[in-house]
Amino acid sequence: MTPTAATYGTVTKTFHWLTALLIITVIPLGAIANRLPYDTNEQLAFKAQLFSFHKTLGVIVFVVALARIFWALTQTKPASLHPDRKVETFLADLVHWLLYVSLVAVPLTGWIHHAATEGFAPILLPISQNLPFVPDDESIAKLFGGLHWVWSKIMVGALLLHLAGALKHHFIDKDSTLRRMWFGQSEARSGAHQGTWTAPIAAIGIYAVATVAGAATGMYASSAEGPQTELATVASDWSVTEGEIGLTITQFGNPVSGQFGEWTAAISFDENGTGVLGDVAATIAIDSLSLGSVTSQAMGADFFNASAFPTATFEGEITADGDSYLADGTLMIKDIAVPVTLPFTLTIDSDTATMAGDVTLDRRSFQIGQSLNDESNLAFAVEVAIALTATRAAE
Repeated sequence: MTPTAATYGTVTKTFHWLTALLIITVIPLGAIANRLPYDTNEQLAFKAQLFSFHKTLGVIVFVVALARIFWALTQTKPASLHPDRKVETFLADLVHWLLYVSLVAVPLTGWIHHAATEGFAPILLPISQNLPFVPDDESIAKLFGGLHWVWSKIMVGALLLHLAGALKHHFIDKDSTLRRMWFGQSEARSGAHQGTWTAPIAAIGIYAVATVAGAATGMYASSAEGPQTELATVASDWSVTEGEIGLTITQFGNPVSGQFGEWTAAISFDENGTGVLGDVAATIAIDSLSLGSVTSQAMGADFFNASAFPTATFEGEITADGDSYLADGTLMIKDIAVPVTLPFTLTIDSDTATMAGDVTLDRRSFQIGQSLNDESNLAFAVEVAIALTATRAAE
């Protein structure tokens, strides 16, 4: 079960081949899923399924790698069969260290990227989709998504070198390097492995160089520098000082929340009036939407089509409804006008007003996501929540 100075034990061999099986499965899954289209219900469901398998196996790789490294650090490692080949022995140690680091760093960065964003493809394990101390944040998701991509290339390179080395030993040197990692007995040179700090330091150096190169190419910076649509300043009897327009969709049965970062509102309101108490005219920059991992998809032609229709507008009249209020008007998205009534609560303290309201819309009314007509992929209902604080303009 345990290794000796001449052979690897069954536990070590099991860890090795289990890790190999997981890695040669998880890498193609991610590569294939990343290239698949998602224009129809079926395509989106299949792409998400492959990504879910990729993420799930990645978490398993991370756990197995930690267990394997702990085991390796507590056991004897057999010596190289050719200690006289100094360069070859160093390269073998270097590749092993690159793989050890990769088996932890690559799945961990992918896991953090998943936890920092919402939507698309869940991890298929009975665990939380979130991680402690990892907030939903686009910049964090971009950083670790970039690191995951860069470091995965180191993993693939090290894996190919490891495979090439094993095949060389087996077919060219015809020694027992590969055989002694397989199950059963295998004769090998006796002696404990004499490791040095040169190989791990070199491995860390390679990671550092690759990481800096990724930064130089902008791999970790958010591609969105804010909305490209500039909204004109509006005159208003009530000036909004803070607030948000939130949006929640349901994808594969899971809520995905976001918000529009740029919008204006011209509001007139007289709390002492009768009948129609005021009106509101709001304009929203569509490309200011942040919606987790599906933000770019939401900007596409089948959804908001932000390039052709950069803004959405709402114009309505405000009336009292018992102890609350209604904003009854028309919402226009993609030049499609739909009647909408927004119920909201309102509190006025001197010249400061605080309101909160929410409404459920049907995305089909605005021809959003027409190719996704299956609610198991993307629900028809979209929850909109508005909250703001405004101050009354001086007379």
